[in-house]
Amino acid sequence: MPRAPGTISSVAASGTEQIRGRSMGFLARTSVGELKGVGPKSVEALEEMGISTVLDLICHYPRRYLDRTQQASLANMVPGEQAVVLASVRRTSSRPLRGRRRLVEVDVHDGTGWLRCTFFNQPWRERQLSEGTQVALFGKLELYQGRRQMTNPVVDLVGDRTRRIVAVYPSSEKAGVATWEIASWVDEALRRAGPLADPLPSEWRSRLGLADRTSAFRGIHVPESLREKEVARRRLAFDELLRLQIVLVMRKRLLEYRSEGISHRLCRAGAPDGSGGSDSSLLDELITELPFKLTQAQLTAIEEVCADMASEHPMHRLLQGDVGAGKTVVALAGLLVAVQSGHQGLLMAPTEVLAEQHYFGLRSLLAKMTVQDTGRIEARRPVRVELLTNRTSRGRRDRLSEQLRTGEVDILVGTHALLGQDVRLASAGLVVIDEQHRFGVEQRAVLRDQGRIGTGKTPDLLVMTATPIPRTAAMTVYGDLDVSVLGELPQGRVPVTTKWVREPSSETAVWEKVRSEIAAGRRAYIVCPLIEGSDRMEARAVVAEHKRLQEGPLAGVALALLHGQMPSREKEAVMTAFRDGDVGALVTTTVIEVGVDIAEATVMVVEDAGRFGLAQLHQLRGRVGRSGLPSWCYLLDWSASEDGVRRLEALERTTDGFALAEVDLEIRGEGTVLGTRQQGRNDLRLASLRKDQELVLAARRVAEDLVGRDSTLHAHPLLADELRLFIDEEDEAFLFKS
Repeated sequence: MPRAPGTISSVAASGTEQIRGRSMGFLARTSVGELKGVGPKSVEALEEMGISTVLDLICHYPRRYLDRTQQASLANMVPGEQAVVLASVRRTSSRPLRGRRRLVEVDVHDGTGWLRCTFFNQPWRERQLSEGTQVALFGKLELYQGRRQMTNPVVDLVGDRTRRIVAVYPSSEKAGVATWEIASWVDEALRRAGPLADPLPSEWRSRLGLADRTSAFRGIHVPESLREKEVARRRLAFDELLRLQIVLVMRKRLLEYRSEGISHRLCRAGAPDGSGGSDSSLLDELITELPFKLTQAQLTAIEEVCADMASEHPMHRLLQGDVGAGKTVVALAGLLVAVQSGHQGLLMAPTEVLAEQHYFGLRSLLAKMTVQDTGRIEARRPVRVELLTNRTSRGRRDRLSEQLRTGEVDILVGTHALLGQDVRLASAGLVVIDEQHRFGVEQRAVLRDQGRIGTGKTPDLLVMTATPIPRTAAMTVYGDLDVSVLGELPQGRVPVTTKWVREPSSETAVWEKVRSEIAAGRRAYIVCPLIEGSDRMEARAVVAEHKRLQEGPLAGVALALLHGQMPSREKEAVMTAFRDGDVGALVTTTVIEVGVDIAEATVMVVEDAGRFGLAQLHQLRGRVGRSGLPSWCYLLDWSASEDGVRRLEALERTTDGFALAEVDLEIRGEGTVLGTRQQGRNDLRLASLRKDQELVLAARRVAEDLVGRDSTLHAHPLLADELRLFIDEEDEAFLFKS
């Protein structure tokens, strides 16, 4: 929502932009109580709906439109048909039912026929739908005892409006505000406002074929045709996206140019294969000694990371890749560049299991590598990697803290424990955050600030995610980051065979497959149902399932139990036994969702799979198929919801995480995707990241053009003022007062 009246910053008067018409700032300073017909009671009711200013009111967009030229008539409707009917209430009655419930019956007429509407346990309908009320009813036509009827239809009080296109607004029965009242107040607001000032330069409006601001607001509220409504929506949706993109571009520019970075002297951009340098570097050694060949996508990402790290500005990059695409190797390449340049690296993971895996993996890959000892010019020492988690002992933590300050530790891997005040590095060169969506922006900033303490310079930042999202969503969620994409999997990977098991009778075959794979020396994961509300509830559920499997379908198989409530030492012992093959199957929760990498794991069984999100299911599937061995993922669910069915069918259909991301966006909408953005962004009320991809790209181009030529928007005071209305005070301070 726009900021409340009284907290709006004023527009700089020195800009070159010609301002004609009412600005958004003016409308945000004008109370709805100043409008004709909006009395004290209406003001109070509107405030309950979050509407206190004229700007709030005209940004309260219709939820749908009734085309009176295309409306259904009762005389022509057939039973079973769903439609919108515009009619007048002729009679309303009510009677009690059992259990203190009440039935309201309303008879309406549209000039062609009669319809009875029945409302169960909605007693307020008797007061709302009095005789003579004009209503829009949406529902399915039924025949009951020979009478045309709708049961619990959607009701909108539209008033006696004669326009061809009638806007229907989100209204509030609780507050006592009807859609026709909102429509009349919006009409009054637009009439009183007159021409609206347009913050978008006319050359961009012309180039993009966008309506002007005044036409857009009239077209969205009082369109003469549905075509006019779409033209208006396109312009206002673009405005929403432009505000987002300008803030992101401004933030990116400030991060790049306000901070003094480290120019890593041994990072040779464009030569990740070892060409173009004199002495062998740690990066050359890594690529030479890897037991596999890097993909072209990995080589390209390493080039991009190296180019950023060679720059005098701090790197601020997102590495996005599908499950198993090899992001960790790219991150390690950057860490080694930092170490080679005489600095240190931090790698933060969201769970102890993942942090420990990174630690063991890095130690194995770096076992033979040495780096120059800063204390002795000609001496070399092994590259030192250490681990810090919440279960690290106090004594061990104190020793690590001292060794970090003296530069004896080259790479520190850990969990949230890295955010502790005792983590101070001699010279942090690179901060890597794995599964970045698990961490907030504040934690990201804390980690960079800690790295700045030793040298006063801002370390480079690389954040990674294995949860692919569509490009346009990435430009919005991660718009202040440069993006590298690993769009291919390493050679030799065999696609995981995915099967949705829909009937209990088919479950036996799943457990037989688990048995046969374990007998062949493989491993299996069995993930128990997701239970919302409590980690302890999940722990109890997985313990019960472990016992059931041990005594039933998997009797005699070496099973182990793993969940988040177990002590850390116990979890570590279980994972070690699983890696070593002493345990054949792990009965677990989603604690193994990300990063666990055991090549011998070939079977994943997810119980009640429809309760999990699509990205989470894709992550779980990614725990198998991490070698050249054939692998299987079984999704057990025989009572999935409608959305659950769509998710499970999509998982069966493809293993492409980016394709699944598009499906996920379609199912869930952008609200959940945008929930990962930092706070302070205005809501997308009209824009859709899925439907308006062209507008997202256009908004980014305009933002880069405007901010590139005028980083403080000095020449565009109207646009600067509008941004202040729709972003939070922290962003305003950062962007406009820095």
